[in-house]
Amino acid sequence: GADECVAVYRFWLSEKQEFYAAEIDRLTSQKGSFMQYIIKHFSELTTEELLEIYKLRVSVFVVEQKCPYQEVDDADRNSYHIWFQDEDGIQAYARVMDGGVTFAEPSIGRIIAKKRRCGLGSKIVSNGIQLAQERFHAKQIKIAAQTYAIPFYEQAGFRVISEPFLDVGVPHVLMLWEQPKESSINRGNVS
Repeated sequence: GADECVAVYRFWLSEKQEFYAAEIDRLTSQKGSFMQYIIKHFSELTTEELLEIYKLRVSVFVVEQKCPYQEVDDADRNSYHIWFQDEDGIQAYARVMDGGVTFAEPSIGRIIAKKRRCGLGSKIVSNGIQLAQERFHAKQIKIAAQTYAIPFYEQAGFRVISEPFLDVGVPHVLMLWEQPKESSINRGNVS
């Protein structure tokens, strides 16, 4: 059942996460690499970039998930849009928002990995957390996650903070990431 699927997915993530994260780091950090990481505020996007982002998001969240809703919203205007792209276009994407846009806390949303099960999803979430910390001094980040993806976000440090609810007919939960507390060793004290 669903519990078995979640358990298998958690096992898969724990076994593969380090390997794939290292491979994505290797591919995206090589000079002349085929994979490029891009960060742009909405105001900096070209019309071509915006079109490609919207095409990807609608293809996943509306068409693939058979969920007709107004996918493009005003939160885009107040977001940083981050993505990995190669010669075939955008391969992973997310938008990062300051507090007050969708939640009181900074948020990451519209997370997509076109090439699934290869570590790009984990990398785009990690980069989204880092960007929220750098640009918005985020100590907490809130997301609305589809329930099937709970184990994926737990691997990134998020925890469920709500009961399941329907958002445009799809089961979701609210999840929260909190910046790890500094240990006494990190502050120069030895315990």
